[in-house]
Amino acid sequence: MLCFDIRSLEARAAAVDGWLSPTDPVWEAGDVGPVENGVHVAGRLSSAGPGRFYFSGRFAGAAVTECRRCLAMVTKPVAEEVHLLFAESGMDEADEDDVVPIPAGARELDLRRALREEWLLAVPAFSLCREECLGLCPTCGADRNRSPCDCRPSIDPRWEALRAVRDSAD
Repeated sequence: MLCFDIRSLEARAAAVDGWLSPTDPVWEAGDVGPVENGVHVAGRLSSAGPGRFYFSGRFAGAAVTECRRCLAMVTKPVAEEVHLLFAESGMDEADEDDVVPIPAGARELDLRRALREEWLLAVPAFSLCREECLGLCPTCGADRNRSPCDCRPSIDPRWEALRAVRDSAD
């Protein structure tokens, strides 16, 4: 459960222990969403004053990304500590970048949208299928992990002037 009644949060803190499903509508097209079970979220949500709430916890899951060298699909674990401050719209704090705004008069505090943003920031931007990945041949596009190609490295003629300077210095 990742949605909480604001009135009950004002009275007492709530333990958060739920899952953000990979099929949840919070994920948008193009997002690197979670796989399999989704994202497990655990922590504590409490009042931080009138119209403000603080979440402290952790999420963990796995995401499928592309290897930056060979473009193979790679499953990587994603886990992060999360600290979020929610404030009602119209309050001074709600305009700050690191504060998640809550619509004024809202009855429910939904953690999912803020957790989605934190997830997207935590997913590795560059992944490798393995450290010794050879990648794709820049000439023919063959996957050099599967078999070597016979391509010779191409020489860009735009670098010829620098090569001439280097060779004349020798």
